[in-house]
Parts: sequence; structure tokens; C-alpha cells
Amino acid sequence: MVRSPEESLRATLARVAPGTPLRDGLERILRGRTGALIVLGHDRTIDSLCSGGFMIDIDFAPTRLRELAKMDGAIVCDRDASKILRAAVQLVPDPAIETQESGTRHRTAERVAIQTGVPVISVSQSMQIIALYVEGLRYVLEGSEKVLARANQALATLERYRARLDQVTASLSALEIEAMVTIRDVAVTLQRQEMVRRISEEIAQYVLELGVDGRLLSLQLEELTVGRGPGSDMVIRDYLDLDADSGRADEALAELQDISAADLIDLHRIAVIAGLMEQNGNLDTVVHPRGFRLLSSFKAVPRAVAFRLVEHFDGLQNLMAATIEDLMAVEGIGEQRARTVREGLSRIAESSLLDRFL
Repeated sequence: MVRSPEESLRATLARVAPGTPLRDGLERILRGRTGALIVLGHDRTIDSLCSGGFMIDIDFAPTRLRELAKMDGAIVCDRDASKILRAAVQLVPDPAIETQESGTRHRTAERVAIQTGVPVISVSQSMQIIALYVEGLRYVLEGSEKVLARANQALATLERYRARLDQVTASLSALEIEAMVTIRDVAVTLQRQEMVRRISEEIAQYVLELGVDGRLLSLQLEELTVGRGPGSDMVIRDYLDLDADSGRADEALAELQDISAADLIDLHRIAVIAGLMEQNGNLDTVVHPRGFRLLSSFKAVPRAVAFRLVEHFDGLQNLMAATIEDLMAVEGIGEQRARTVREGLSRIAESSLLDRFL
């Protein structure tokens, strides 16, 4: 399966996280002030760039990596860094590949990573930094203390974002039941969901980079993200035309996730992307949900059955007014499932209205 550069970078960060043998070896090289150039992968393309050096093919060990780094030249490991295959190698990548680096070691690392698609690590002797090169990306590893400080700031931000998301989601549910939802209400919910998603992904990368030092952070992230309820895709589907292209919701979701932080502040832009209105539309226009979002919160109702319910009743208000017998008329809805839907919707209506007015 072809992975994006960002996915490859995350996989590489996991290999060099604190607690791994490779990270131990890199820190030994830093303390020894020798520098190193390490290639994490071996194939014909890598072989074609190698000149000289030694074929050693030994099991990886942090102490061996440290000793081999004392020699000039690159070290070639297998992709999992379980074997050291070659040492003291001169790498000769295509000089026509553009690079923003100035030092010889870093220029070579970036060019090899771009040319081969294999991650390359450069340890700077003078700057005392570890840089990862994955395809066209460069990432500088930092100590756990610095990463944890940033992660804790992000975690505090996530707590505020999650609290606000819970508020706007509860408000949206109450407005849907009262049939008083505006485009603005839906756009605000999508905005808050996307903000929570982005900060959660940022913290997840910190957890990955911290390795064994990120266990507590991982638990805190899980606590703050569990039970978020239906995602942005269900919100978008709830307000799109049933006759619209079935892939339109997925396209809208992808576009929403790609917009810049500046555009994410603009509710009008979010509403247009989600298909809630045209460019010249009014955010205060009343819209009517079909019930996808509320139905998707019921574990006993599969998505296919939820779609049939929505199509049959053509609107959340009709669905809320349906009796158990009305629900049982839909394919795939037996008496038990009909009672689950009826009672679940009633509970949501009660709790939403109580939260709104008490």
C-alpha cells in the first residue's frame, strides 16, 4: 500500500522514539559528538547509490551503531533497524535533486531520501541535532522534556476545545428537536469538530514521538477523545440532499479537513464546503436535519438501517413522531430495534431540552 510522506514520517518517528534501540544508539552518537548518516532501508536503488564501505550484516545494537559511526561514511540498516547491513559507505545521490541544506551530510541525507523514498537520519556533529528525512519532509527530533512541554500545552487546548464542542453539540441536538436549526449552528458544530480533530492529531504525533515517555499523555488523550459521538461526516450527511451524489459528503469532509487554520474561522466558508448553502447564502437560514447524526449514536442501529429509516421518514421531525408500529414498517426494523430507536430518540429529546432550558 502506498503511503503519504506524512504517514511515512509517523512510522519513522515510531522507530526512533525514546525506549527503542535505534533512539538509544542515536543518543550515544550525540553524546560521543561524532555525527552520523544512517539509511533505514536497503534495496537495489540504495545499492546503486553506495560506493565502497564494508558489508557486515550483523544484528543491530546501540553500541555497534555508536562504534560504526566513528568511521567516515554512511551506515545502512534494514527498514526495521534490526540489522546493520553496511558501514563506512559513500552515498552518491543525484546532484540535480534540489536541497535547502548546506552541510554535506545533510544535503546527502535529503537527496537520498527524496531519490529512494527510504528514511534517512542525519546526526549533526557540530549542531548536536538529529534530523529525519522522509521523502521531501525534514523533521528535527527534540528531547522528551521539550516535546512534553508542547504536548501539555496542546492537551490543555484540547480540553477547552472538547468542552466547547460538547456545548455546541448539545445545543444542536436541542435545536434539531425544536426544528429551529440554522446553517450557522451546523457550521459552528463542524468547525468545533474539526478543531478537536486537528489538535488531537497533533497530540497523537507527540505521543508517537515520545515513545515510552508518552504513556501518560496517551491515556489523557484517550480520555479526552473517547465518546465524542458522531463525526463531521454524519453532520454533513444530515443536511445534504438525499438525491445528491453519494460521494459528495466524503468530498466535503476531505475538503473541510484540508482547509487552512485561517479559513477554519470563517463559518461562511465552512457552510459552502459542507454544501449547506451557495456562496451568496445566508448563515441564518433555517435548515432541517434528516436524523443521520442522532441515529448514528445508537449502536443497535447499523448504518444501512439508519439510511433506510432516514429515507422512509424524510426528516427528523417525522422520525421523532413515528410510533413503534411506524418504525417496524421499515425493512430491517423489528420490534426490539424499533423500541430502541423510539426510546433513544425520546431520551435525547428530553435531555437536550432539559440542558437547554435548565
